[in-house]
Amino acid sequence: MPRILLKHRTAALVGAAIVAGAAALPYAFDISANAAPAAVTAPVANGGSFASVVDADKPAVVTVTTTMKADVSDNQQQAAPDDEFQQFFGQQGIPMPKPAPHNEGQHAMALGSGFIISPDGVIVTNNHVIDHAMTIKVTLDDGTELPAKLLGSDAKSDLAVLKIDAPKPLATIAWGDSNKLKLGDQILAIGNPFGIGTTVTAGIVSARGRDLHSGPYDDFIQIDAPINHGNSGGPLVDSTGNVVGINTAIYSPNGGSVGVGFAIPSDEAKAIVAKLQTSGSIEHGYLGVQIQPVTQDVADAVGLSKAQGALVSAVSDDTPAAQAGVKPGDIVTAVGRSEVRTPKDLSRLVADLAPGDQRTLSVWRDGKTTDVNVTIAGNDDGEQQAAADTKPEANAGPTIGIGLANLTPDARQELNLPKGSAGALVASVNPDKPAAAAGVQAGDVIVAVNDKPVAGASDVKHAVAEAAKAGRKSVLLLIERSGAQTFVAVPFKSA
Repeated sequence: MPRILLKHRTAALVGAAIVAGAAALPYAFDISANAAPAAVTAPVANGGSFASVVDADKPAVVTVTTTMKADVSDNQQQAAPDDEFQQFFGQQGIPMPKPAPHNEGQHAMALGSGFIISPDGVIVTNNHVIDHAMTIKVTLDDGTELPAKLLGSDAKSDLAVLKIDAPKPLATIAWGDSNKLKLGDQILAIGNPFGIGTTVTAGIVSARGRDLHSGPYDDFIQIDAPINHGNSGGPLVDSTGNVVGINTAIYSPNGGSVGVGFAIPSDEAKAIVAKLQTSGSIEHGYLGVQIQPVTQDVADAVGLSKAQGALVSAVSDDTPAAQAGVKPGDIVTAVGRSEVRTPKDLSRLVADLAPGDQRTLSVWRDGKTTDVNVTIAGNDDGEQQAAADTKPEANAGPTIGIGLANLTPDARQELNLPKGSAGALVASVNPDKPAAAAGVQAGDVIVAVNDKPVAGASDVKHAVAEAAKAGRKSVLLLIERSGAQTFVAVPFKSA
């Protein structure tokens, strides 16, 4: 098994995960022979070579080295790859081997990449590259090592801005336009994988708009240019040499590149970097709702002409949404003049607002559009501004395949429901009817039908019958299960 060691460094993580694309990597590492990355064939550039682009850009790419306490490195930094996998891909993660422990009080060193955007030494990298760092050092392409200070960072966008005192005007890379990227466009990834030195890899844009469920800003460019541990924060450049992305994460079943990498688009990064340069941090907006997609069945149930928007499944107490009068069952279709087509749109629009900003939410309620004025709050606890909840939940109604019962004191106690809580208990579900297909389970409690609260089984039956009589194609139910509430629509046409 080939082994590369640098003096006084710690063992690297090599395992199956989606990793923060080269999340800060401890210097020494093992690479097993059975973890060889898949071969990726480089595209042919204009004229058959990328040399002119590399000559122009390579001098502006730097290595970012951080020093941290050993216990922080072990417990947080080195755990990042597996944490990121779970954050991005849920339960598909494969456990990674644990790193060798450090003695208490020791310091650990980790590295990533970055690129210079101004001649006086302003550098862009990933937040996870410098997170928890005690000291930060930048190594220029010519080998010059300089201390760096942190101008600003933002965990939600995973971006950070550094500053070095440049002894002379430095080479820079210009921002490009990521919005112009198309599938199949040629790109280059530049960085310092595994700490072996500045490396250039070539590939194409494989996909756009990848949502890895890591935060409100997920809109990744997927690429097949090989990137590995240590590439994080390095530039993704187009055929003209301009930065169109920041290399951030990879999907890896073997610890190395398999041609599935992810980069933050430059059009998103450029605006955030500008804010970090001037303010040092970004205060993201907070609304205080749980949301889920609007399916065609949901749209049919509430009389909405298009299956788009963000369906509010719950409103947290003492939040801007609650204070503004937003209700479960509302469908947010716009924030100010910006259209909301998906839950992700609402999350992004709210995250972009600052605490104290006032906006008008356009919501679909009771068959018509209603304007709700809301004052955005801050979100200092790091939670999502508007969490998209797409879990399947329950449905009900006597014509859609369920048996209903009133809530008794014993049932409330068994389900941990408050005394006097209203609703109808789903006693049975016909597996061949639409309620079962929609995810209804025995034990679910129906608390509202088409946004109208129900007190018991008869109210549910009546409300479902009224919806069918009114010509609705489906009925919208608010279900409570295990302490959480979610909307689900059951189509009549399948009954």
